[in-house]
This record gives sequence, C-alpha cells and structure tokens, in this order.
Amino acid sequence: MREASTGEREAPESAVNRDWAGIIRRRLHGSTPHHDPDHWLTPGSFDSSGRRHFLPRAPVPAAVLVPLVERRELTVLFTQRATQLRNHAGQISFPGGRIELADAGPAAAALREAREEIGLDERFVSVIGYLPDHVVITGFRITPVVAFVQPGFELLLASEEVEDTFEVPLDYLFDPGNHRLQRRRSTVSGAEVEFREIPFDGRTIWGATAGMLLTLYRICTAPQPP
Repeated sequence: MREASTGEREAPESAVNRDWAGIIRRRLHGSTPHHDPDHWLTPGSFDSSGRRHFLPRAPVPAAVLVPLVERRELTVLFTQRATQLRNHAGQISFPGGRIELADAGPAAAALREAREEIGLDERFVSVIGYLPDHVVITGFRITPVVAFVQPGFELLLASEEVEDTFEVPLDYLFDPGNHRLQRRRSTVSGAEVEFREIPFDGRTIWGATAGMLLTLYRICTAPQPP
C-alpha cells in the first residue's frame, strides 16, 4: 500500500497561484448532478460543433471521482488505466465507472469505484459538488463528482484495471501555458477533432479527463454576477 506521489514537481512561474480550494468550494457549493444537452465531448475534443450525430442516443450513466488532494499545494489525483482494458486502455483518467442499480447516485458510484480501483478510503474524501455531465462516443454519460481528499490515505491498486496513479499540481493544470492544441482523427467516427492536451512528466492528459479539468477551470475563472 502506498500514498500517491506528487511527482515532486513545482508549478511553473506562469501558474496562476490562486486560492483554488476556496474558489472551488464557493463555485460548486450546492451544485447537483445535471445533464446539460449542449455540454458534450467527442474523445479529447473542445470544439464539439458538428459532432453531435456521432454521440450515442442512449448513453450509459457513469460517474468519476475528481479527487483534489489538500496538500500544501492543491493537487489532482489521476489513474493510468491498464493496457488490457477494452475502453480507453492505457489512458490517463479519474477513478470511476458505471452507475449500478445499488448505487444511491453518482457520488456513491464514484466513491465505490475509487475504493474498488485504487483502494481510496471514503473517510478521507469529502464530496463538494458536480460538473456538467460529459457524453462520450464510447457510449457513456459521465457525471464528474468533485471531492477534496485529506492527505494520509494509502492506495491499493486493482492491477487488472489500474496500472498506476500520480498527482499533478492544480496550478499546473490550470495554467493555459501548459495546454497544447492538437488535431486527431477519431478512430470511432473517422472525423478530425480539435482538442487540448496537457503533458506532464512524460504523460499526456487528454480526452474526457482533460475536458472535465477544463470545465472546472472555466467554472472557477468565469465572471460571477454581482
């Protein structure tokens, strides 16, 4: 058992260095799971115009935990999926999966999946809110469940699902200077999509995972009504 590593890397000088924890608490306070039909993604895409017809008509409900670790510098905990999985093999992701009938809702499903995939004990986790659902063309409607995680936890990975875990400073992820604009042809639809990816220590965060992070960033930086 082990605690996830932060990679021992400091955020660059260009990072925003704001009180993201306080901002996130204020912006997500009172939020509930919600499906916005105009908020959706093709794999890795941030430009969804013209792609709606590639999405599944009846996506399977799923949930992921977006774990924000309350270290001296707020970090985000990621998983690297096992290479033998059928969907998104080897990709960087958040712990999560299908919402089962026995689950009380997206938060319960996300916490259960985090416990099963990486052994994250719920005693260290405090759910604070939700991001808009992300619909992906692999057939899922994903509810991102945002939570703060107290340090001191230990992880035990389910090797058949998760190859590794790592943490990235939120300042680094929220710094636009670390976002790379790319174009790629979808292996599912055949359409060329434009997307942003975030490289970090030899890994690349993209797809729905990067989309959720950018959604959180936009929520945190959007002007608030007086």
